[in-house]
Amino acid sequence: MDAPLLDLRDIRKTYPSDRGPLRVLDGVSISLRAGETLALTGESGSGKSTLLHLSGGLDQPDSGEVLLDGRDIGQLDDAARARVRRSRIGLIFQQFNLVPSLTVEKNISLQARLANRHDAPFAAELAGRLGLADLLTRYPEQLSGGQQQRVAIARALVSRPALILADEPTGNLDEDTGDTVLGLLLALVAETGAGLLMVTHSPRLADSLQRRVHLSRGRLEG
Repeated sequence: MDAPLLDLRDIRKTYPSDRGPLRVLDGVSISLRAGETLALTGESGSGKSTLLHLSGGLDQPDSGEVLLDGRDIGQLDDAARARVRRSRIGLIFQQFNLVPSLTVEKNISLQARLANRHDAPFAAELAGRLGLADLLTRYPEQLSGGQQQRVAIARALVSRPALILADEPTGNLDEDTGDTVLGLLLALVAETGAGLLMVTHSPRLADSLQRRVHLSRGRLEG
């Protein structure tokens, strides 16, 4: 069997707090293969977002390994982790994180251009499939929440990353819009063969993915 795309091994992470060190993750191990979709559920404060940030090289674990394609990105310096994110990882945040001064078209292409992997025809195809073709000259403030989330999805997918990390990607949307956005995301992920790790508080949305794991007080359950 092929090696995992993402392999988290015995991850531990502690942050300082007013009451002393706060252990957020306590020996978490998860693996994800290319083409697989995995939902990460858990109550608020259980460590879900921290685990996602470690998986994307946005932070480093205190101990344990964060292996992407067999390479421990947790041991890389900031610049090296940024290069990995640009070339191998697509990030989708609950707050969208679009650049206010850039048009929809330029927001979509930003990460791909930074990685020298911009494919204009593919970007146009994504925009069309996500219902953004008529909005390319608009700015984020001129869009609805659902439209902004579609832009964020297009931006994450346009460079054809191996790994998609999504943090509550429908958390700010109504149920119908959220279902539509998630359906488009899953279809596009399936077509590109990427692995998807999605944080969600919704058991209903989690059931839309192939696998599901639950995090509680920094440990996996079940």
